[in-house]
Amino acid sequence: MTQYYLSPARQLTDVEKKLVWKKPLSHKVSEEERRISKEIKRNWNRGEMKIANILLEGDAGSGKTQLAKALSANFGLPYTKVTCFADMDKSDIIGAILPVIPSEQLEKMEPAEQTVLEALYESDGFQSITEILMDVLGITQEQAALKMKQLLKLAGEHTDSEAVEYRFYPSEIVRAYQKGYLLEIQEPNVIRDAAVLMALNSALELDGSINLPTEIIRRHPDFIAVITANRSYAGSRPLNEALRDRVQHTEKMDLPTKEVMIERAIAKTGYKDEKVLSVLADIIIVLDKTARANAIKGVAGMRSFFYWADAVAGEASAKESLYHKVIYKITTDSEEIKLLEEALEKHGLFTSLEETLFEVKKKTKL
Repeated sequence: MTQYYLSPARQLTDVEKKLVWKKPLSHKVSEEERRISKEIKRNWNRGEMKIANILLEGDAGSGKTQLAKALSANFGLPYTKVTCFADMDKSDIIGAILPVIPSEQLEKMEPAEQTVLEALYESDGFQSITEILMDVLGITQEQAALKMKQLLKLAGEHTDSEAVEYRFYPSEIVRAYQKGYLLEIQEPNVIRDAAVLMALNSALELDGSINLPTEIIRRHPDFIAVITANRSYAGSRPLNEALRDRVQHTEKMDLPTKEVMIERAIAKTGYKDEKVLSVLADIIIVLDKTARANAIKGVAGMRSFFYWADAVAGEASAKESLYHKVIYKITTDSEEIKLLEEALEKHGLFTSLEETLFEVKKKTKL
């Protein structure tokens, strides 16, 4: 889909080219993908009408991240992401300044700390500090953020008051913002600190900037922010209003139509029995509606559908795998499971499933 490239003349580095998402053969273009791609392309050079902040809001497994990656492929932009967490602070938004510890001091430290700091010192500045820590230690983004704060404290203890060299390590947000990537910002509604949200809001202005300790950086003209957020449930924090206000296009991500669900399941799993897939899709749709209607926090999404269809394709018991691949992902509460089972019984879907699978077995024997 090179027709949607936003800056065709832009030359990416070899490393950046690898960050542009490549669509697998199983990828099916959705209406949301077509709509966003057309809107962004149409408005790209229209000044104040430019669309560069997108919100995808929906249940887990509704395809938000897949869509964000597809937009990277369509626009020809490197894709990267940041997963937000409750205790994020400004250093997670901006990055951190670390002193370069002299080698004689470095040798006195624990081997694990030495390894991490050496990896940081040897980095070429292309990776963010979080990414380096995740790679070296094999940890999550949130654990890497915590580790960074420990390193800041540790590095301070191992440097004396004499002249010390300092280096700034940018966050993933800063890297994408400055270099013009497509950045997926996952779940910013979990952030507790108002100052962190304010920094994020400011950065998302179309003519925004970020004040770093070393310089002020401007928003790259190719930078696109795709905010992905789970739909609010009772008791969860709604998405910050100021953040919503900076978004120029929003998509409500629900389960696609049954026909699209079946098409994607065939592409993903290679299982081609449309009659069986039709019943499985009906069950997912009813479970999804029942969970919402009864404020059950889990969801029956596309991911569950694919794994269940794949289990059935591998000759697993359809009814037994329904619990392990779908229902227990929604809830393990006995009362809530009973509600889901009653909804399936009411729609005759347990019977439909048994009858359809019986027909398939009969045909296979013939």
